[in-house]
Amino acid sequence: MTVDQAGPDTATSPEGERATPDALDSLGRWTLRPGVSVTVLPHGVHLRGWITSVTLEGGAGLPVLWGRLAEALAGDGGAELARAVVAGSPLRAALVTVIGQLLDHDLLVERPAGEKGDAAGPWLGAVADRPAEAAAALIRSRVRVLAARPDGPLARAAARALDRAGVRAATAEAADLPDGQVVLVAAGPGGPSPFAAEQDAEERAVVVGLRPGVGFVTPVGSARQARADADGLADRLRPREAPGGAEHPGLPALLASSAAQRLICAVAGLRDPSAEAGDARLISGLPAALVAEREPLRGEYRTWAGPVLVDADRVRPRADVRTLTEALARIPVLTDRLAGVLDEPDPGALPQLPAALVRSSVAGEILVSGSARADLARLEAVCRAAELLLGKGESGLEGEGGPAVGAGAVHARGRALRRAGAAVRQQGARAGDTAGPFGGAAPVPWSPEPGRHPQALHWWSVLVRRLGVDADVAVSRLDTVGGGAVFHAEVQAQVQAQGRTATGGVLGTAVEASADEAVALAALSAVVRVQAAADAPHARHLVTPSGAVASLARPEATAPWEDAGWTTAWLAESAAREPELQEALAALTGWSPQPWEPPADAHADVRALWSALRQCGFSVLSARPGHRTHPTLTEGSR
Repeated sequence: MTVDQAGPDTATSPEGERATPDALDSLGRWTLRPGVSVTVLPHGVHLRGWITSVTLEGGAGLPVLWGRLAEALAGDGGAELARAVVAGSPLRAALVTVIGQLLDHDLLVERPAGEKGDAAGPWLGAVADRPAEAAAALIRSRVRVLAARPDGPLARAAARALDRAGVRAATAEAADLPDGQVVLVAAGPGGPSPFAAEQDAEERAVVVGLRPGVGFVTPVGSARQARADADGLADRLRPREAPGGAEHPGLPALLASSAAQRLICAVAGLRDPSAEAGDARLISGLPAALVAEREPLRGEYRTWAGPVLVDADRVRPRADVRTLTEALARIPVLTDRLAGVLDEPDPGALPQLPAALVRSSVAGEILVSGSARADLARLEAVCRAAELLLGKGESGLEGEGGPAVGAGAVHARGRALRRAGAAVRQQGARAGDTAGPFGGAAPVPWSPEPGRHPQALHWWSVLVRRLGVDADVAVSRLDTVGGGAVFHAEVQAQVQAQGRTATGGVLGTAVEASADEAVALAALSAVVRVQAAADAPHARHLVTPSGAVASLARPEATAPWEDAGWTTAWLAESAAREPELQEALAALTGWSPQPWEPPADAHADVRALWSALRQCGFSVLSARPGHRTHPTLTEGSR
């Protein structure tokens, strides 16, 4: 028998136990879930449930087999069928297989027992693992609808939605609530006031808010957490139209019914409606808020990283981002156009060859980021934009100033240590120090000759041949006390003046584990700078690539034809050297980056950004102590 299935692959019963080897003997416990649709095929049967489906295909006798099983599920529970089918026979094995597939795909539910089971109704029977217990939880709960204007359209719509679901709700006035917000609170019998300092363990609350042209429904949590989320969402969701206009009649109903559904599901022990949406953009482990807009009228769940964390499940530390795929999945959360904390990096009309450029806005100023690929450029743009905002706009020279942000601890530490290593090299160069407290800075000859790394040759060729830049590169080896090696590369433009060749401005720098890798990234940075100067001359901030991203972008496996000339293979090589390079940079600078937190008097936007970064698995590390900040440079005009 062939099985074509869709939906979660779970082979457990509602009690969490796998079905017995001969499930026909226990068939009396089960019945087909309400709402399951059945289509009989010429050689099988197709069943569609709430969120799962399964197709069973076999011989011409399979529809007949299903008919007998369906009669048993609707009738005596299979007692007669179990007696009629011989144990160990192929027919019995086929029946057990079909029953197992029904259980695996959650298409069976326990038979109701007495009045308690009858109270569940068809809706809970279709979606709940234990419909009777879910119905009992709803019956025991007390729901209150609190609003500054209990007779307002939002409060009335919420009360009607609860009543239609069979949940009685009492509407009351709460003068401390902002106009346009309604709190739905469910607590067990004898529970305390929803705003008491000590909350009932069974308390669940959700806030629905409506502003001109836009509205929201918070994740379910305690009353304090729900109200904190509501304040954060109301602050970020700017009105879409002038106050006082006629509101769309469907928007309050959409929001209120969604809020009632989320609260009922939480009380009954059902999955949150956001989990039923099947939206791959939602981040597992993070709450989701429903955001609705008037034009066009629609509601959409969005991952919500709110600024205030109260409940234990929200305070719990999140796991660090470990791969580029995870990092890229979290960028839309941080840059969400309605509920995010950063502007979305977008290629727009910027060139994507030879280097990929993206553009975003930071505090009203243009930021341009470039790298070998657009996804890497987007990640660099998000990290640098966060650094600028956390430092309240103080960016210093390349490699200096403000906290370091990375997608996970390894990426953030790599970015911070490279900045510190570049600062040490610059300080030594300004002072003419060739020995220094951390060891020597020995020049390393480098020229684009055969045998060099393909990436170094490629980006150098792009700079001097394709873009026509007359450039030179200086490479030095920074030896540490522990013997580790760090290579610093600096690409400078050559200019002709009065028949003499002179050194122009610095086009790109890099601090990496090998001379070739440092030259490759310094030349790539120079390419990005030249492209940005031509295509985004008004950019206030320029972000150039570094090798720190390799720790995230390393592929699990490379194709046989991917040699060192391919970006994926190059990133894999760099990632393998990253731990040793970070140790060498720590020895060179005498410093280990530590977690950074906003000061007590920091602006609310800074704390909100820091909190969102941490909830999304990003790390924020302190800047190297003792550095000197400088005014922001206009780098795009170079």
